[in-house]
Amino acid sequence: MRTTQRSRWIAPLAVALGLACAAPAMAQTDVVIGYENGGADPYMVTQGLGLFQKNIPGHVTLKYFDSGPAAMSALASNSLQFMCGIGVPPFVTGVSQGLPLAIIFNQERYTRDAGIVVRPGKGINTVADLKGKTIAIVVGSQASFELATFLDAAHVPMDSVRQLNMSPPEMHVAWTTGSIDAAIVWDPVFDALQGLGAKVLKTDADLPPDASSYNVCIANTQWTKDHPDIAAAFVRALDQGVAYTKANPDKALAVMAKEAGVTLPVAKAELAGYEYYSAQDQLTPRVLGTGAGIATSATTKTLVNTARVLKSIGRITDVPASFTPAVDSSYAARALQAK
Repeated sequence: MRTTQRSRWIAPLAVALGLACAAPAMAQTDVVIGYENGGADPYMVTQGLGLFQKNIPGHVTLKYFDSGPAAMSALASNSLQFMCGIGVPPFVTGVSQGLPLAIIFNQERYTRDAGIVVRPGKGINTVADLKGKTIAIVVGSQASFELATFLDAAHVPMDSVRQLNMSPPEMHVAWTTGSIDAAIVWDPVFDALQGLGAKVLKTDADLPPDASSYNVCIANTQWTKDHPDIAAAFVRALDQGVAYTKANPDKALAVMAKEAGVTLPVAKAELAGYEYYSAQDQLTPRVLGTGAGIATSATTKTLVNTARVLKSIGRITDVPASFTPAVDSSYAARALQAK
């Protein structure tokens, strides 16, 4: 999954991002790709097989982030060119503040790899039981949208639940020490907490496709406009990871397990909890769409619905008039033409 932070850093970052690199593409362009560990997914195959380095001209560096807020800060300051594994709310927050960002590859939809887990014996058997309880959450991340959506469906006021802000690794530690009784999180920590006895209360499979939880790859549109071939090569590398996963499932799982730091059985379970997408899929209405269809694609609808929820809970002040400019399938189309 996925994430990110609030208005106090958005304004200065908007200035920084607006001044992002405008130099023409060169053979030895430095490209830094940020990523989160969302568990076993095709991105990990692309990374593990060195497909970014094989496809992208220049010097490629991979940088790990444990949540979206720090990643968004780095992207906005132009120390990142691309970011993968980030959730929708951080992205929506940035776009709502005018940052020139776009989703150029929707990696996957979470189904069973993220959700709410609770400690047995604490009287939390339904979402309604979270009223008056404390839940660990990465505030401002995809989890904020999910929690608000689940609570609304159960007619539980958002402010009746105490949110304890911490990163997924911190949640893991807090669970082992007994200091938290509930968490809304994603893999690999989602699975890890279940291994420690946590009970699943809700998963992202309960969210509809047009108001869902996605891991996406985003980029600064000013940078990609000046480096279209590199952006297409970036998407092509991701697509090759998806193709390898489909053609060589066992080998792919071994690569994923190593990269994500999990066992093969865990990797297999995690991969089964995703609906992942190829470059060709990006052009369909159920992912990014093309042309006029982008406005009604599942991804764009999710951005709109997420923005409405974030506004209702005070995470953003305005919902953009249109999210269509923030969804760009042109690099997927360009990558497919180069095959």
